[in-house]
This record gives sequence, C-alpha cells and structure tokens, in this order.
Amino acid sequence: MVVSVIAWELHLEGCSSLKQKRAILRSLKDRLRGRHNVSVAETDHQDTWQRAELCAAIVSSDRRHAEQVLSRIDALVASDARVRIIDSTTYYY
Repeated sequence: MVVSVIAWELHLEGCSSLKQKRAILRSLKDRLRGRHNVSVAETDHQDTWQRAELCAAIVSSDRRHAEQVLSRIDALVASDARVRIIDSTTYYY
C-alpha cells in the first residue's frame, strides 16, 4: 500500500477577500475530488487573502498509479488561471 501526498503553495493574485479566496479554492477542490477521487484540504494560510496551501492525498496499492494520479492533479492545478503554484512537494509513504 502506498499513501501519496502532494502539497502546493499557491498565490491567488487579485483576491480581495477571504470570501473570494474560499470560492476559488472550493471550486478547485471540487474539481480535484470529482475528476480524480482524491482527498483535498486547505492546510495553511487560512486567514491570508492571496496565499494558500492545498494538499491532496491518494491511497493506492501501486506506486506507479499514485504517481500518475498526482501528475494529473498537479497539471490540473497548474492549468487553473486563478492560481499560481509557488512551490509543490510530493511525499510517498
């Protein structure tokens, strides 16, 4: 069994309120969950308007499958014009 986690440090340019930030992150989290069946949570910077840390996790019996899923969800986050990835880190357990 492999538990894989990816964490993104995000910049949300143009956000002028926490409400706007939450709407963007909710939309992104819903797309990640719906398309790729991963667990997603905002894990840091909850009270900062233009900054967020988002983490996604998957449990799989095969490391290759987990790597493929993480690669696809990383591409999905990178393609979202509302956010910019500052940094990302991947963990395998």
